Amino acid sequence: MDVEQLWEKAKEKTEVIRGRAKELSTFASTEVPYIFLAESVVNEGHTVIRKGKVIIERPMIVLPDNMPQFEGFEFEKEMAIDQDVVQMFFLMRGIKFPSLKYNNTVEELDLEEGALSKTTGKYKKQLEKEENVSKTLILGPEDCWQFSILLYMASLIGRCARNDIINLMDRMSQED
Repeated sequence: MDVEQLWEKAKEKTEVIRGRAKELSTFASTEVPYIFLAESVVNEGHTVIRKGKVIIERPMIVLPDNMPQFEGFEFEKEMAIDQDVVQMFFLMRGIKFPSLKYNNTVEELDLEEGALSKTTGKYKKQLEKEENVSKTLILGPEDCWQFSILLYMASLIGRCARNDIINLMDRMSQED
């Protein structure tokens, strides 16, 4: 599949089961932990579990002009697509990620026997029991998990934009 098909697939099939309740920090880096679940394309009836985090550096609405940097998403290794192609794809499609650094780290990659729905229920209950308001539970296709994670990060940044503007205005008024 080419980058366009993978993007469309991720847009169509990504589902946020439990989103992050905490806002992003306006003036500092924010760590966004996640659990990403997907049906295994290799072992039918099994679920691929990716646990990781994305560090979004200074997610302010006032942004530099340079292109965003995506680290740790392994576009080249897993999709055979150069990161520059991904950035150009976003640019050509009019998809604008704030020009920040998005550093993804997959801390655990596992395969669990059982259907996706069963595994989803298990992790949803676990996060609720822990009262974890920082970690996100996302479902999506295994072959374009990177785009599913980026779609969530973009929605999170968009959700926090109003708060970022208020915080920025408050800081500017304090400096006067």
